[in-house]
Amino acid sequence: MAVSPAETTAAIVIEFSGDPVAKGRPRFASIGGRPLAFTPAKTRKYEAGLKFAAQEAMAGRALLTGPILMEVTASLPIPRSWSQKKQRAALAGEIAPLTRPDLDNYAKIAADALNCVVFLDDSQIVELLASKQYSDMPGLLIRVEQQRTQTLRRTRC
Repeated sequence: MAVSPAETTAAIVIEFSGDPVAKGRPRFASIGGRPLAFTPAKTRKYEAGLKFAAQEAMAGRALLTGPILMEVTASLPIPRSWSQKKQRAALAGEIAPLTRPDLDNYAKIAADALNCVVFLDDSQIVELLASKQYSDMPGLLIRVEQQRTQTLRRTRC
């Protein structure tokens, strides 16, 4: 059996400028002796901004319902304390951002913000490409495509 390549539909691109914020861990508190979990305010605010940008990018299109390919690029600001030489090297991609937050937390905030705006649920994401880099224009770039299901074709040997 041979598998034909997956076909995709037109991509939805969301560009969100400003310093990227990674998904924060839930915080816990006790109110009246009952435990309560909540999302940090910084995460909630950033996620709401991403959700709004996604609504604009969708421009009235229907939610994607099939398997999803999502690409997330986190462009991080270059530390101003670095020398000009080191800043140029970072812009050229010679220095990678090996610091926290972790890359998967940028992908997680993007997936959570796009729930019920671009796709029904982030469980639809079957392929995820994520990267983080230094840039003089920090932001989060998200590209989403719906993939059509692969078709299996029988071939003879």
